[in-house]
Amino acid sequence: MKTLKLNFFSRNLSLGALALVMLLSFTSCAKKITFQNSSVVPAAQGQVTVNKDDNKNYVVKIKIDNLAEVKRLEPSKNTYVVWMETDESLIKNIGQIKSDTKFISSKLKASFETVTAFKPEKIFITAEENADVQTPGNFIVLETNKF
Repeated sequence: MKTLKLNFFSRNLSLGALALVMLLSFTSCAKKITFQNSSVVPAAQGQVTVNKDDNKNYVVKIKIDNLAEVKRLEPSKNTYVVWMETDESLIKNIGQIKSDTKFISSKLKASFETVTAFKPEKIFITAEENADVQTPGNFIVLETNKF
């Protein structure tokens, strides 16, 4: 009788530990961060997912809904640029969200993905005249808190 209770207890303990390890492994692999509400494009909503790949680089994926065409902003701009603040407090231009029908659909959805060797601490998007700018302008459309 004691052996039966001990086996039942140890089996449940083992299953519980396995479930906990699996849960921690799934949650520790990716950070999912939501953009703050935007005063420039109030309807815009989005999230950033940051994963580490097999080469120890960081994969940054962005999904945005209700992002207005960049030409419709006041003042009008030409492109959305994605910026990353690194863990070394550097600001890097990591790419652009093109405002054509391939990237922003009629439902105003946009996505972006890149790989970087730098550890991201914050992601933000600005509206700019050119995609190759080296420093962000003051027209911040969406941003995350530091993570």
